[in-house]
Amino acid sequence: MIPTIAEAAALIAAKKLSPVELMKDRLAKAEALNPQIHAFIRFTPELALEQAKAAEARQMAGTLKGPLDGIPIGHKDIYETAGIPTTAHSRVLIDHVPLKDAAAVRAWAEAGTVTLGKLATHEFAWGGPSFDLPWPPAHNPWDTKRFTAGSSSGTGAAVAAGVILGGTGSDTGGSIRGPAALCGTAGIKPTYGLCSRVGVLPLSQSLDTVGPLAWTVEDCALLLHPLTGHDPADPSSANRPKPDLLSGLKDGVKGLRIGVIRHFHETDAPVSPGVAAGIADVAKTLEGLGATVTEVTLPPIQDFNAVGWIILAADAFAVHESWLRTKYRDYGEFLRERLVLASTLTASDYLQAQRRRRELCDIVAKAMEDCDLLLTAAALSEAPLITVPGKWTSFEAPNFTNPFNITGQPALTVCAGFGEHGLPVGAQLIGRPFEDATVLRAGHAYEQATGWRSRRPAIAA
Repeated sequence: MIPTIAEAAALIAAKKLSPVELMKDRLAKAEALNPQIHAFIRFTPELALEQAKAAEARQMAGTLKGPLDGIPIGHKDIYETAGIPTTAHSRVLIDHVPLKDAAAVRAWAEAGTVTLGKLATHEFAWGGPSFDLPWPPAHNPWDTKRFTAGSSSGTGAAVAAGVILGGTGSDTGGSIRGPAALCGTAGIKPTYGLCSRVGVLPLSQSLDTVGPLAWTVEDCALLLHPLTGHDPADPSSANRPKPDLLSGLKDGVKGLRIGVIRHFHETDAPVSPGVAAGIADVAKTLEGLGATVTEVTLPPIQDFNAVGWIILAADAFAVHESWLRTKYRDYGEFLRERLVLASTLTASDYLQAQRRRRELCDIVAKAMEDCDLLLTAAALSEAPLITVPGKWTSFEAPNFTNPFNITGQPALTVCAGFGEHGLPVGAQLIGRPFEDATVLRAGHAYEQATGWRSRRPAIAA
């Protein structure tokens, strides 16, 4: 049986589970499965053993740091790790070895986590799934012929396979919530500015967020908590008190008002029958637990997507312009051509997108005056086959996650059941800015009321 973080923490605290044995067990499983799922691009067994032994010493001394002490995790390979290559899954940074840990890596290390390795991503968190990079793209543990979504692809695959109990992701247009949906995990994009991005390779400075993926919402809350708080070294970091994400997690949803953005997934971009059934199940379940469910109307999802992709593309080109001039052929084809397209955007395009972004933020804020949470799809369908897709598929296909990068709101993917071929489907819960605790509370209540968390991919056995 693969424990959740909460379960493993309780066993470690009771001295019924050795952090060293847990690490060795999960690392062995990771190494055995990686040729099939390609979740890791690099293992760090020496570091993992050192950290696990330190956690075990604290366990024996009765000085555990908290619920993350001794927990096996992995880091998406855009998170800088001191002395360990951080490549962004790209030839461009194939020899990049950082001198410092990213703020999030440091925060988890200080909480006692055990790092098993660096996880696959789409190239620089945008170009994928690509088959012309130094490492293959991650494959879905539910069916290794299928896609994980991206860009936190390795994290989604590794968590679903149970080889790590949690991992870091990043989310610029849905890169935490998409893999969570297709891999059947939980994943939260926190409020923009809630967590420091220092030491995380950027894609879009005005949209990037960092956050965790884990098997349960409770585990996501445990992982997110140490990442929050003001960091003066990050200009985007909100100067606010550190939030309490844990004390009210199990308070239920009675009295909460939930607005279903029905037109997003029914008419703007109709989802698969399995996804539609999953969203309906979330609404029905939360209503049965005491929430009030209504319908909310926003501008068409296409408006959000147009704004989001223009901003993301322009910001990404600004990050990569100098490397494109000197290392053009080192990029994979997908990212290279997307960045070339981004170079054609004008200042007028960018400013008009930012102007419309402000309008959309105001409209969503107004809609949420009468509800505490929004509900819609997290992905269009169950996981598709991992074939070579069109270069522009991500521009053409509607994206249910992008709107809430634009608004900066906290958004959580939960597994909402299973669709065709027994593949997981995801639903998305969205809260007001800095009300991340409410989003987590609703997601946890839904998970506790359903049996979806008892079902793992066969590969994880």
